Amino acid sequence: MQYPDIHVEVLLEQRLIDIVAERLDADVRIGEQVARDMIAVRIGPDMHLAVFGFPAYFERRAPPKSPRELGDHECIRVRRPGRADFYPWAFECNGRPLKARIEGKLAFNSVPLVIAAAAAGFGLAMLPEPMIEGELRCGRVVRVLEEWCPSFPRYHLYYPSRRQQSQAFSLVIDALRWKSAP
Repeated sequence: MQYPDIHVEVLLEQRLIDIVAERLDADVRIGEQVARDMIAVRIGPDMHLAVFGFPAYFERRAPPKSPRELGDHECIRVRRPGRADFYPWAFECNGRPLKARIEGKLAFNSVPLVIAAAAAGFGLAMLPEPMIEGELRCGRVVRVLEEWCPSFPRYHLYYPSRRQQSQAFSLVIDALRWKSAP
């Protein structure tokens, strides 16, 4: 079988885009952010959120024991792309969602800036675990509230359901499709 010549262009955006209006073949988003009229193909396993701080922060404050204690801490927030609000800090207790009041003087729309602010001791942060894997592996961060942090659907490739797929596009989808471990 001869494979078609495939060209892939990757665009990194800090905003949610309309792939139909922008004439793009597909996009990648967290599973729960995919529009209903799109076909979503899972391209990775679920991931967990991680609440963490660096030792400099914990020199002044004791680690929180529950999400309810976060109101007494500086929390570094992350602004949602193209929106005026922030990502919520989502927690679970016995499988049920739990809301916590989050306060903080710092907010960013960039993960590296969130990590840098936390490293400087300015507060606690919450990010998907893979975004701080290096810091976790090296023991540079103190992870807190781990038992309260839920998992959520990882990334999905999505595309319009009305679109006729080319052979090349089908091959890209098949190559990226996540297959769970046996």
